[in-house]
Amino acid sequence: MRQFHHRLTIQTRGKGLYECTAEIVAWLSSFSVTDGLLTVFLQHTSASLLIQENADPDVTYDLEQFFKRLVLEDRRLYRHTIEGPDDMPAHIRAALTQTQLSIPVSAGRPRLGTWQGIYVWEHRDRPHSRSLALHFLGD
Repeated sequence: MRQFHHRLTIQTRGKGLYECTAEIVAWLSSFSVTDGLLTVFLQHTSASLLIQENADPDVTYDLEQFFKRLVLEDRRLYRHTIEGPDDMPAHIRAALTQTQLSIPVSAGRPRLGTWQGIYVWEHRDRPHSRSLALHFLGD
């Protein structure tokens, strides 16, 4: 059993879903692994991780639109507003989604479905550098 660790930085341009599947696959390919478990952990509280369809951009658009309606950006609704009107809604969106993924790896590749991709979901308006802690455990 072997372990590998890596830090991956994803640059965002503001709200939206940023696919990082290729970067993660490239990291796994950089050493010869076969089978195991990949953990992807986002080290932030105002963004999240998501496995979602990567074939039709309407899916990510619709997700964004749904969350805009679900979590309103209205300063009157929150006490935590010092970092701007998008900050507390970003924390709520992150709490409703996830910051960690566990993905099986087989034959050196994540076992994602045909149309699945790994995304960082930026919930803030401004660009950010988001850090992902990658951990592989296996053979």
